[in-house]
Amino acid sequence: MKKAHLGKEEKCGKNPMHKDEGGEMGPQGDKDFPFPLSDVTAEPSAELEDASLPDVVNKFTIPGSNGPQSIAHPQPAQETHCSIGSQVVVPFFIAGMGMVCAGIFFDHVQKWKVFINVPEIIILVPALLGLKGNLEMTLASRLSTEANLGHMEDTKEQWSMIVGNLTLVQCQAIVVGLMSAVVAVIMVAISRQEFDLSHTLLLCSCSVITSSIASLILGLITATVIVLSHWFHINPDNVATPIAASLGDITSLALLSWVATLLYEVIDKVYWISPIIIGIYILVIPFWVWVAKKNKYTNSVLYNGWTPVVLAMLISTFGGFILDILMSNYTGLAAFQPVINGVGGNLVSVQASRLSTALHQSSELGTLPPDSRICISPVDVYCSNQPYAVTTRVLMIMVIPGHLTFVYAISLIQKGDASLTPLFVCFYLLAAFVQVAILLYVAYVLTYFFWLQKVDPDNSTIPYLTALGDLLGIVLLGITFIFLYSIGDPTTTKFST
Repeated sequence: MKKAHLGKEEKCGKNPMHKDEGGEMGPQGDKDFPFPLSDVTAEPSAELEDASLPDVVNKFTIPGSNGPQSIAHPQPAQETHCSIGSQVVVPFFIAGMGMVCAGIFFDHVQKWKVFINVPEIIILVPALLGLKGNLEMTLASRLSTEANLGHMEDTKEQWSMIVGNLTLVQCQAIVVGLMSAVVAVIMVAISRQEFDLSHTLLLCSCSVITSSIASLILGLITATVIVLSHWFHINPDNVATPIAASLGDITSLALLSWVATLLYEVIDKVYWISPIIIGIYILVIPFWVWVAKKNKYTNSVLYNGWTPVVLAMLISTFGGFILDILMSNYTGLAAFQPVINGVGGNLVSVQASRLSTALHQSSELGTLPPDSRICISPVDVYCSNQPYAVTTRVLMIMVIPGHLTFVYAISLIQKGDASLTPLFVCFYLLAAFVQVAILLYVAYVLTYFFWLQKVDPDNSTIPYLTALGDLLGIVLLGITFIFLYSIGDPTTTKFST
């Protein structure tokens, strides 16, 4: 029998019709072939003469067919409005109620002595909440992408991935936490022409403790959610960021408030405690850097993941500066700030994470998928039948019922009644809707832009988007309060007394 050959006569295992040791044709068992074996030609086609084995495997001719057949690689099933909505809605409302609690808590603690006497803490709140969101959401996006690409099947690799990312987040939290405190102090020094060293040390120690502990707690929760989602065949892109955010704001606010109060009470007696805390955290930074550098999943992010987080921190701190000015006249704004910022950040993070995963699955970094471009019409983002537009519509639909639930919950819990004027509700919902609409469009543009520039959007887009969401939320909420207060709307008056 003449042996078939593939290109360079590579021996690719036994021929299906091999002879046994006795020289007779060996039994073939119950194998069924889609075509008669007698029709298989022993000579390769001209186009496969010099092909490598993978080319031959991926392109072959079946007798009776019209030509070469390609082996299709499995692609993820396209999700519908209902499938996306069913996975997003529960985590979204859980996260929203967490933000309601954070808003009510923030409105309460702004009257504490430490917040009144150390005004820099108010500026620090959006920066720390934004930092928490940036670190945890980029962590969730990275791990979700790895899970969707099938890299979490091996338990050892899964642990390596989680440990490496947690150490990276610790390193980023300590460094950027210190920087955000310094920026807040500089803003106050410039605007109010005053500088207090004890306040500076207090702010730095509070910031670094809060960012480090909150990032550790939320990082563990995020990793657990993604692993469980992977086990139960739920797309982690849809659930990881909202669930992590459900505890994120209240955890960060509570830690900041309690740590600031404790340190403020003892700083006059134990003046060295803040420098000691800052020094200890600075000393452990090299250890976290060493661990993250040795981990293959975080090595590149350690060098390339700083710019988005730092710039996002600066944007959020500027938003905090605006918040501090607004709250001096409209104290009731504090109850709504974590909600409008948090909801916008959560929804756009779901979109950004899904866009990044889709790009990882469909093309190489630096190359856009066919028929894709960076700048497209907003109509395409909201109204086309592309997967990203389906997600956009689902997320936009959730804005109105979500914010209605949250704003009435704030009024009911805080003031004992749910009496909100229709005018306040309409303008508040308009501000929230405009914020999310802008963010979802920018999410598409930024994600595709970074991908084309060979920058992994898992590490880059979410920090910018959440920081922009914070700034937009504070500005739009401020405009709403200023306008309604100027015409004597009773809701803004009630929440500002």
